[in-house]
Order: sequence, then structure tokens, then C-alpha cells
Amino acid sequence: MKQTLLKTILFGVTHILRRTAKKYPSFRKEMKRRNCVVQIKLKDGSIGRHYTFQRGTVKSQAGIHPNPDVKLIFKDLPTALSFLKPGADQAEILNAAKNFRVMVVGRDELCVWFMQMMNQLQTVGLELGTKMPDGTVRYTTNTNGGPMFVYVKDGRIVRMTPIVLDETDAPSWSIQARGKTFTPWRKSTLSPHASALKSMVYSDKRLLYPMKRVDFDPDGERNPQNRGISGYERISWDEALDTVASEIKRMKKEHGPGAIAIPMPSHHQWGNIGYYLSALLRFGNLIGFTRVHPNPDSWEGWYWGAMHHFGGSLRLGVPSFYGTVEDCLQEAQQIVFWSSDPESTNGLYAGFEGTQRRLWAKELGIEFVHIDPHLNPTAQLLGGKWISIRPATDAALATAIMHVWVAEGLYDKQYVADRSTGFDEWRDYLLGSTDGVPKTPEWQEGETGVPAHVCRALARSWGSKKTYLSAGGLGAGWGGACRSATGSQWARCMILMMAMQGWGKPGINFGNLQFGAPLDYEFYFPGYAEGGISGELAFTASGINNYQRMPHLITMNPVKQMIPRQRLPEAIVEGHSKGFMWDGSSMEAQFAPFEYPMPGYSKIHMLYRYGGSSFGTIAKSTRFEQSYRHPSIEFVVNQSIWFEGDAKYADIILPACTSFERWDISEWANCAGYIHHNNAQLNHRIVTLQHKAIEPLGESKSDYQIYLEILHRLGLGAMFSEGCSELDWCKRVFDSTDLPKYIGWKEFVKKGYYVLPAEPEKTRTAVSMRWYAEGRPKDIPEPHPLPSQFTEEFGKGLETQSGKLEFVSSSLLRGQADNPERPALNRYIPAWEGPHAKELFEKYPLQMISTHPRYSFHTYGDGKDSVLNDIDDHRIFIDGYYYWVMKINPEDAAKRGIRHHQPIRVFNDRGSVIFVADVSPLVGRGLMKTFESNADFDPVHTHGTDGVSDRSGCANVLTSPRPQQQGTEGMAANSCLVEMQPWTPPAGLKSHVQIKGMPPSNERPAAAAKAA
Repeated sequence: MKQTLLKTILFGVTHILRRTAKKYPSFRKEMKRRNCVVQIKLKDGSIGRHYTFQRGTVKSQAGIHPNPDVKLIFKDLPTALSFLKPGADQAEILNAAKNFRVMVVGRDELCVWFMQMMNQLQTVGLELGTKMPDGTVRYTTNTNGGPMFVYVKDGRIVRMTPIVLDETDAPSWSIQARGKTFTPWRKSTLSPHASALKSMVYSDKRLLYPMKRVDFDPDGERNPQNRGISGYERISWDEALDTVASEIKRMKKEHGPGAIAIPMPSHHQWGNIGYYLSALLRFGNLIGFTRVHPNPDSWEGWYWGAMHHFGGSLRLGVPSFYGTVEDCLQEAQQIVFWSSDPESTNGLYAGFEGTQRRLWAKELGIEFVHIDPHLNPTAQLLGGKWISIRPATDAALATAIMHVWVAEGLYDKQYVADRSTGFDEWRDYLLGSTDGVPKTPEWQEGETGVPAHVCRALARSWGSKKTYLSAGGLGAGWGGACRSATGSQWARCMILMMAMQGWGKPGINFGNLQFGAPLDYEFYFPGYAEGGISGELAFTASGINNYQRMPHLITMNPVKQMIPRQRLPEAIVEGHSKGFMWDGSSMEAQFAPFEYPMPGYSKIHMLYRYGGSSFGTIAKSTRFEQSYRHPSIEFVVNQSIWFEGDAKYADIILPACTSFERWDISEWANCAGYIHHNNAQLNHRIVTLQHKAIEPLGESKSDYQIYLEILHRLGLGAMFSEGCSELDWCKRVFDSTDLPKYIGWKEFVKKGYYVLPAEPEKTRTAVSMRWYAEGRPKDIPEPHPLPSQFTEEFGKGLETQSGKLEFVSSSLLRGQADNPERPALNRYIPAWEGPHAKELFEKYPLQMISTHPRYSFHTYGDGKDSVLNDIDDHRIFIDGYYYWVMKINPEDAAKRGIRHHQPIRVFNDRGSVIFVADVSPLVGRGLMKTFESNADFDPVHTHGTDGVSDRSGCANVLTSPRPQQQGTEGMAANSCLVEMQPWTPPAGLKSHVQIKGMPPSNERPAAAAKAA
């Protein structure tokens, strides 16, 4: 009976293929791509059938073909039926593949073509998107800045809009507070960079064809010294892919394991398939690579400092925010925004979801205080008290506030006694008993510039009111003061302040209403940190949920050598580097250094570069220019969407398409792994299918397809793809989640999104740290601390050794007791670059801060002829060029003869950058304020014979690569001394690097016409 069933299935395959090809032109086109013979058989040859594909037709015959191109061989009859019967179990399929009960033999690209075509039988008839009355088709997508509808007509994007929920979508939640009822908008919100994506898709900076540097010859002179100088010429995909595959093979043979490094920069496009922790990591593991180990960018002071007082290692040292929207609106009397500008940073991927909630707080009369060197947009919108502070002195102000609390008894003595350790030692430091220096408001005034009476008034107001502390963009974490030389000191102070005020009691918590909405957090959908399709268990959070729920082949990188991302240039130029680990599973892992090179491995000789620009996001970024040109780097390939930043330093450029031109699946703002329930900042949990709304422009390809075609040349394509297209992987992700309990695949593919019902009021998540304040077991839905990290019973206490909030950190005592820059008792140590660096300060008397950008997300959104360029707060168009903006105080401008919107040169010993001056009283005297993360790097001769400046606005040319404290990898970009002067562009100034026959895109007629 089973033999007959298998024969019937094999016979029926032919008719299914013919019928599908007749009905669907896209399938017919796919079948035409290859001419080959495919044999399906049992290993013993007792049953078999072969299929002959010729010019889009198929015929089959029972028996064994003498010389097939592809062979699908099953060990036995049960294995064959488990694969071929409808509703096959994916786990069983993988188990058979891993144990060689099934084998696919043949040329790799033919094997993958056949498997993908068979999978396409399940998807080709799906109705995709919604037809609209105006003739467009409405698709959905998701981005770093929110989900959206994408309207397409005649193969071109017409418009993009936020997703507006209708009556078929789940109802929204409501909150009652102080006699009022609050319900959120029935729509998604979009960050500026998400709103600008249509212009980015059709940007004149798109890379549409494979390119080769004109003076690079893989078989001759490579001229590494000309990277970033010489131009590019168009080549075929076959030449580009053959070159890359050949170089991968050569690296392994000539140099050995570790010769290839894959620098993975800050965030790129959204999705669980195309994200760098997914497809790129799977690709890297299959070829073997030296890992460029990331550090927690934007969270520096929290990861390297704050967590040593309370834990939170699996959140990068940042507290959770469950239930805080309701608690804050109902109980809080005051919110202190300290180095916190959520209206600019939009939380993390969240659009303007938190704005409405903060306006509710204003409506309820909750008072606002803003501590920031810059009168930022959040302060401008909400109003309240602005306290201007000198950069990197925040820890001094915080320490003085806590001195007032001790001196005047304005702290929660019972909470401190019951819920903390080491307070007596901290109190003695505040009062000056240990060093003879009381940390009074008068003590901090000369340091911070904050008058003593303002400091004392804030301390008294805070100590007498139920106060929420918003320390960073999210309410705790994400940029700001934690990215200065004193960043760890400040973040540690934030934890100690909350410990003194009764952290977790009603109305007393971290937050700024960006996080903590009453959503259903038990519904499972994977976030990007769970690794997508990578199969990587060590460097993703796949093991928590994803790997068990979506069976897929594990991938392992046999190269254990790593380079700290901040030290990659030194690793190349100096031949060695040393760094410290980012490992969220413990507080102690960060103490142990790791070094490059690692015994037994090759030094790196090839860079496979992907994603956004490192020049805009890593300190003293001119180091990267030097490293790209170093003769030890024999080959650089860059896989990029736009011709910008690092792409200009490649030997071969592979043009990737945008997320609008490929398939993916994701949930809005869902990281998982890094920040558990990062979607807590949304008003609605929205899962999206990221439709392939248009075909890839030019000859660009999806990242997944590029990896696949390289791996075909290495015989690894079948292992990489598991026979799946990107849409097939989307279905596998869908099946692994809780979505099928609520919506069918066909309906989901057509509609494109699903709104998860809000949590009913009676079962809403408890308030973060309320359990701790009340001495109960932990009752919020996060899987950490890990079971072994509770020092008492499971669920009781914090991650620290004492299980309590520690004013003197036991982990720092154990890990770095001899480190004077990182004492277990937090002390104020002035910034090593600032007014205390007297000689340097005399030479460069201006302090520059470069915050996370308001209009782009890291480099994603900037440049690219994006409509963001038309925002004067982002870039200014002068004489054919878009310049980055620098805010300067009117007195500083007048002293140097600088006018509003005049180009200026900002410089120090590390480099020189051109900006346009925004003369504004929103920054204090001696301060300069700009955004980091511009997308390009454009060095041009601007002053003197050898004077070179970056004129794209790359602030990180000027910042120091020195870690905040020894023994850490935390960047200190907001401790930066500079000087400035007026600047006039020399006549005929041109960017260095060009594509052959094409002027630099920032000077093309299209850009000028658009600006006009």
C-alpha cells in the first residue's frame, strides 16, 4: 500500500507542475529558467521516477535515469512519504536531512532551483495585497521607524502611509487616570526616516549594478592605497560573484581560517529574514569568518556601569518598564527628563507612539523637568523647567542632589534599609566623611554650571513628590549622557537615585511614558535578535524560543577569533587589538579581555562589508579610511543599497535592494533577546508581512539572493536556503509563532498585517519593580535573571550578589577592584576630555555633543537624496551641496564672525569637518550640538596644501576612540573638545570618488532641481 502511495505521489507531481505552469505565468517563467533531469528515488532503487525539464515543459518516466542532473535520494519508504505527503512535518524533514536519511545530489544551483520551485507550488496562487479604488494595490511593510501601507501602481510606489486600523482590527486598550479615560490613536505612527523611504527607494544614490574599482585587478595589481580615491566601473553579476567566491576560496587556501572578517555595522533594514543577525550570520557561519564583536552602542553607561548596582544584564543594563504607563498617569506628580529626548529619538523603532501619552501627562498636570545641555524638542513640546548643564558633568549634579536628600532626610529610609546594601558607605561619600569634600549643590555648581539654588530646589521637589525618572531616550537607556567620559558614573547615579526614592512604589519608577502600554506580552512572535533563519545559537537569542519553534539547520562558525568593533582599524593597521566582551547573560563576562589575533588563526586579509556606514557611527572614524587602505587587506567587498560611506572603499560593490523589493516578515519594534518586549512602547502590537511591493530596481538583488548565489559557487546554496525562497521562509516563521491561532496564512498574506488584541484590564502585566518594593517574588514576564542568578529562592531578589540594590557594587569589587577609573563605590571623576584637560581646553574651548539623530536612524535615512535633506534642522543646501547642521550659541558665533547658515569648519587634533552653523540660543555658551550618524564620508581638500576635511558632516571624525573607562568598550562621543571658524568652499570643489561617467550624486542636477 505504501509503495503504491509513493508511486502515485511521484506520478502526480508531473501533472501538478503542468497544471500550475499553465495557470500561473510566474511559475511558468520559473520553470523555464532551467533545463535539467531530476531523479527522485529510494536509496535501494526499488522505486524511482525522473523528470525532464526542457524550455518550460516537464515530462516524467518511472525508473532510474542513467545520468540525472539532480538526485533526491530517500533512505527508505517511510522517509520518502514523510517528505512528500501533504502537511509534512518540518522537524521530521530536518531530522532526516541532518542524519543523511535524505540526500540531494547535483549542481548546487540546480538542486536549489528544483526545491524552491516545488515550494512555490504552495505560494504561487496566493492573493497578495489589497486592490484599491484608485487602481493601486495596497501592500504592507515594516521599518526601523514603524509599519506602513505601500501603494503601488504599474510597478512603481505611488505613496506610503501609516497603517490605519479599521473595524476588523482588534480594539484598543483604555486607561483611567484621575477621572479621565485615555485611548490611543487607531493607527501606527512613523518616524521621519520611515516617512522618507519612498524617496530613498528611488534615490539617485542607489547602487543598481555590480561595480568594480577601476584600478583593482584580482589577477594583478590591487592598489589598496587607492580605495576611497579611484572610481568605479560597471561589471556583470557573474564577474562580481565569481570574484567574491574566488577570493573566499583563496583566503582559506592561502591564509587559513579567520582570514575573512565581516564587519556588521549599526542597524540596517528591518525583518526576520533579511536582517544581519539572520541571513548574513547564516552566510558568515557557512564560509567561516572572524567575528567583529559589537559593543552595546547607545547603552554604554548602562551596560558597563548601571547594571552592576541592580542587574539587568540581559537588557544591556537597562530596567524594564512593564505597567508604567498606567502607573505614571495615575500616580506620578513629576517626570524628570535627564538627557532624554524621546520626541527626537522616537523610543527605539517606535515612531511617535509615546508622544500622545506624554501629552496625556501634560493634560493631567504632571510637572516636567528637563536636564540637558540643549533645549531639546521634548522640552520644547512639553514645557516645564529646563536646566542647562555642561556636557559630561551630569554625575556631579546627581551626586549633589543625593547629598541634599541625605542632609534633609528627603529619601525613603525604610526602603533603603530593607532593599539595599552599602548605603552607609555611600552616605559618607556624599557628606564628605571619606574624602573631606561634601558633595553639596555649591560643590557641583562650578563643575556643571547649574546654580546651587537650582540644584537644591530640584532635589527638594524630587524628594517630596512621586517622581518618574526618564534617563535617556527610552526612559532608561538609549543615548545621551551615558555616551560621555562620565557616562558610566551618570548611569550608576540614576540607579542609586531611584534606590533612594523607593524604586517600584506607586508613581516612582523609570520611564517617560515611552514604554509600558498594557499589551499582551505572552503572545509569541520572534524579534530580530532571535536570529531569524541564522541557525546561530551562540550569538543570538535563538535558543530562548526561535530554534525550538521554527526547526531549521543549525549553523556554527568554527572561527573563534574575534575583533572588538571599536578596535577593528587597530587590528588591521597595528596587527593586534584588545577588547572586552558584550555578553548579556552575566555581569561578569565583561571583565575578561579578548585579544586579536588568536593563536592558530590567520590575521584578516578580506573584509565582507554590509549595511550602513561605520564612518558615521564609530569614534574617530578616519581610522577606518586608513585601515581600508592598509596593504594587509587584499580584498574588500561591500554589499550595499546606496553609494555612500564605506561603499566607496570597496574593490567590488554588490548592489542590494531595499526591503520594498523583497519578502520578509516581522513585528513592529520587536527586538527580543536584546531588549525583551521592546514592543512595550507601542499602542498596538502589529505583525506584518513585508510584501515584495515592487521588483528590484536595476540589477539589484536581495541580500538573501546575493548570499545564495555566492554560496552556489561554493556548493553551499542548498544548505543555506534549505530549498526555500524568502517567501517560503516567511511562511516557516509564520507557522512557528502564535499567529496561526488567530489568522490563516492566506488571509495574512492578502491583508499584510495582524493587530493583536490588547490585554484585558484584569490580567494586565504588573508594574516593574513593584514586586521588589513590596518584597514579593518577581511577577513580570521577562526570563531574567537566569535561574542561577537568584541568590535566594528562584524569583526573589535581583541579579546582584546580595540580591538587593547595591550602593557599593559587589561585582565591580570582584571584577575590577584595582581599576581606579571604575571604583565599586561610584565616585565623580571629571571627564578626561573637557575643561579639566586644561591645555587641550585652551586650544579647543568648545564642547561638542553629537546626539542620536532626530530625522534618520543611525545612517538609515540620511543622504540618498532623501526628502529629509529638505529639513533645515537636518541638512542645509548651499551652492549645490547638502551640509550637516551644527547648533552654536550666538555669543560663540559672534566672537568668531560666524553668521546663521554659514558654512563652518569644526576641528581638533583628530580631524576637521564642515558643517553649516545654526546660530541658536537653544545651546549654552561654549557648547556645540549636532547629530551623529550621517550616512556619508566625503573627504575633500579644504584648507592649506594638505588640509582635508569631511564635508558630509561626519561628527565622529572629531570624537575620541578612548573608552569611557579602562576595562570597558564604552564610547565617549559626547566628551569632545573642538574649535570652529568660518569656511568658504573653494572654487571647483569636488568629491573624490565617482562611478565612471557619473558625477557625485550630491552634486547631480536632480539633487539641485529637487532642492530648488
